[in-house]
Amino acid sequence: MSDVTVRSAVVWCLDWPVVALGHAPDRPSAVVHANRVVACTVAARSAGVQRGLRRREAQRRCPSLEVVDRDLAAEARVFERVVVVLDDLTPRVEIVRPGVVAFPTRGPSRYFGGDQTMAEQCLALIARAPVVLGAVRVGVADGVFAATMAARLAPDDGVHVVDPGGSAAFVAPLPVRLLDRPELAGVLGRLGLHTLGAFATLERADVVGRFGSDGAMAHRLASGLDARPPSVAEPTPDMEVCVELDPPIERVDQAAFMGKVLADQLLARLSERGASSTCIVVSATTAQGEELARHWRHDGALTAAAVADRVRWQLDGWLGSGQGRSRTSGGVVRLSVRPDDVIPAAGRQLGFWGGRSDAAEQAARAVARLQGLLGSEAVRVPERRGGRSPRELVVTVPADTVDLDRSSIDTPVAPAPWPGRLPLPVPARLHRRLDAEILDERGVPVRVDARVVLTAVPYQARAGTDRWMEIVGWAGPWPVDERWWDPARARRRARLQVVTDDGTARVFLLEAGQWWVEATYD
Repeated sequence: MSDVTVRSAVVWCLDWPVVALGHAPDRPSAVVHANRVVACTVAARSAGVQRGLRRREAQRRCPSLEVVDRDLAAEARVFERVVVVLDDLTPRVEIVRPGVVAFPTRGPSRYFGGDQTMAEQCLALIARAPVVLGAVRVGVADGVFAATMAARLAPDDGVHVVDPGGSAAFVAPLPVRLLDRPELAGVLGRLGLHTLGAFATLERADVVGRFGSDGAMAHRLASGLDARPPSVAEPTPDMEVCVELDPPIERVDQAAFMGKVLADQLLARLSERGASSTCIVVSATTAQGEELARHWRHDGALTAAAVADRVRWQLDGWLGSGQGRSRTSGGVVRLSVRPDDVIPAAGRQLGFWGGRSDAAEQAARAVARLQGLLGSEAVRVPERRGGRSPRELVVTVPADTVDLDRSSIDTPVAPAPWPGRLPLPVPARLHRRLDAEILDERGVPVRVDARVVLTAVPYQARAGTDRWMEIVGWAGPWPVDERWWDPARARRRARLQVVTDDGTARVFLLEAGQWWVEATYD
């Protein structure tokens, strides 16, 4: 890869997911996705809420917190009203995601007399947008990544300009977690590489050999470069896909369906050429002859689903509740999508045990369809939790409360003091309520006394109406004393691991003087 970068500017609207939904900064509000906070207001942050927290933890820190689910369509629709004012600055505006735009600075900086003046003019234009905005920052540097970091470090409603050629030194002291690659950042941290500068000192060939193409792109970012800098070269004309619409389409759902068709066609053409794209241009022609176009950039190769999403968001901005210049003057008669940055397809490096696959993507689409048919609460997936009981370790939750791209069942649970929790392995089968008995050698029922000690050595056991089985091994008891401070909810239990003469291992639970089988090991 070339070490040439394009000097770029990034405009970052802080807390955009909550701003787009109209939440005031002085009101404690948070937007959640996959049951985690993705954005919050200033008032919520002052109460201890921050990105990445689980919904319950955020509500515990701020009981008055207003929690809403993320709405990417609304974010993109409202953001179109902000982006359209930047068309007076440059025609090369690229939406990275709702709330963040980037553009090359060569033309605008020359026109306005420098990067600083251009960035200040950018803020002045955004202030005229017909949207109530929070803090807006502008960063200018060599490459979009460094410019994004400059925007993050800029003061509220301010500008941060990195001198030409200084991007590598600027990003060097920043932590590796800013690469937005948690797994890679975790490995680098265990290797003692905590900053981007330390990561950049590694040989590129060694990084490629250890971490593959994704690691190579991260290494470029750490070196002050861009993984794939914006390209000014026009792709071949036959890469564009379009559809003529007769009669004109004015409804967003109809146009979005056509966008899905175009996305599949575009990815098919790119695949035939062994290519992929990191930036697309969505264009529309209205019945009045109005020409509309918008660039959408993505960190990595765009998939068919990602292209379809961006087409739908853009059409929602044009046809939905757009206002002023962002609103079309009539129905759409022609819709097209073309790649603006065509690169060789590097392929996918799957994880050692599989990783993301076409089957996983198909499963995610099937889940979305089932939710549309049955409701969001009807489709549930397993999620690992903490607790003392085997029944509490894994629970089923609605699919839209977790990130399906990351297996919730394999996510490790933070260690917690769970006194009375059974040691590993975890039982494979759970029983609803299977009454049982445990006797000693004299036929007297075995109990647990106040000092949490068995009253006798277990000799035989019976589960339900099964035959009496001789106990050949046992461990415990494992006492649990929960909510002792609340008489209405207090529970005292004790568990016993038992192996009987038929070779079956079970977990017996004693509560209120009655034994019952809680789980069975396979």
